[in-house]
Amino acid sequence: MKNTDCDKLILAVLQGDDYQEAVTRLNEQGFYATVLHSSGGFLQKKSVTLMIGVNHEHLEEALGILKEYGEHTETLYQPAFTGEALPSFGIPAVSLPIRCGGVVLFVINIERHERY
Repeated sequence: MKNTDCDKLILAVLQGDDYQEAVTRLNEQGFYATVLHSSGGFLQKKSVTLMIGVNHEHLEEALGILKEYGEHTETLYQPAFTGEALPSFGIPAVSLPIRCGGVVLFVINIERHERY
């Protein structure tokens, strides 16, 4: 377990459902996270805040895992033309690249850490 003598706290805000895979990956490497469900300020989008206590010796390893879930592009396919007058049957789809996901990180020094 890499959280035993934690002197850093990572607050990581992940967009959408990326958090489930990120938490699994963190757990596999010995990091444990508390999950707080939240929503974004401007667009009120679904997000999750992870609280991860780590020792400074393992900080970059944890940040590297979280970086894997940074902003990425997905392709959305939608009809090239639709309207009330014309049905969309047989009209080829157009691919639209959409930016999604992302991680915002805060690393905070911990003065004191105790477990009861």
